[in-house]
Amino acid sequence: MPLTLTDLRRHAVARSLFAPTTLTDAVRQLGGFVQADPLRAPARAQDLTLRHRVKRYRAGDLERRYPSLPLQEDFFINYGFVTPELRALMHPRQARRTWDKARWRLAQQVLEVVAELGEAHPDDVDAALGQGRVKNWFGGNSRLSTELLDGLHYRGHLDVVRRDSGTRCYALAQSWPESPDPQTAMDAMADALVQKYAPLPATSLNLLISMLAGAAFQWQHLRKATQQRARERLAPARVDGVDWYWPADEDPTRGWRVPAKVRLLAPFDPVVWDRRRFELLWGWAYRFEAYTPAAQRVRGHYALPLLWRDQVIGWANLKVAEGRLVHDLGFVERRPREAAFTAALDEELADMARFLGLPA
Repeated sequence: MPLTLTDLRRHAVARSLFAPTTLTDAVRQLGGFVQADPLRAPARAQDLTLRHRVKRYRAGDLERRYPSLPLQEDFFINYGFVTPELRALMHPRQARRTWDKARWRLAQQVLEVVAELGEAHPDDVDAALGQGRVKNWFGGNSRLSTELLDGLHYRGHLDVVRRDSGTRCYALAQSWPESPDPQTAMDAMADALVQKYAPLPATSLNLLISMLAGAAFQWQHLRKATQQRARERLAPARVDGVDWYWPADEDPTRGWRVPAKVRLLAPFDPVVWDRRRFELLWGWAYRFEAYTPAAQRVRGHYALPLLWRDQVIGWANLKVAEGRLVHDLGFVERRPREAAFTAALDEELADMARFLGLPA
């Protein structure tokens, strides 16, 4: 039997929405990376992503447990939480923006203050140095010490050890050994992306690997070779005129089981993250509209894709009002009339309420 989009759709859903496990194991099964976002509507994206994949997960568990977890905040293709193994592939890392000697002297002052404090809140660093304010990358003003902390963290000189009311607190990082084989490191990072987002159309595979310039700018010249090497070791197929790729040890036609469940997914959940793949698999365009002017929004400020079995059939906007979860649903065509859908939707909304610490 030839491979079909139905096979790929079931493969995409079943391999990503695996049976709930421990928090650390879930992150590893997601390629070693969970994307983070500060918006909370009704919870942060990282919590919404882990909710389906971690046993008894509750909103905020990742941040609460972070100091004791074998994970680190860092930038991969986006900012988020990474395993030590994935993080080690990226460092020592060069940044796209080169600091001059004067900026490095200021950065060294920051490192000295962090070393003295042991764990440093940005307010404490600024109080110690009083370095003033600078224009940030989006045109506003920020403290120079905060910008230097961010830059030192990206370059691998600092670790995020905890958060204080959402603010990152830092400590000195370990010294990173030079990579013995940059191409092998790039291949491993490409494999992490495939593990998280497969099956992938060829254009998306190339885009993801090109985004490794953010993970390891020092090896951006290896991206084309990394793309070619990935295509050679992955399993390929052409479906409806589109080339697709997935791990060679997986078979999309094996009969992946997708339960009769409703799942409300984060906008950055790996099932729906790739908008190109989304349109190929589900036949409509989903857009994240939180930063779209309200009058121009089609589906809402923070519309969560609504997955029923292996079909994304609509979306939900959720909010907490008077201590209870309130939902507003939309559908691409029409709401399913079967009783099984209604029961599964009620179960998912009740689980979302528990996840948020609200009455069901």
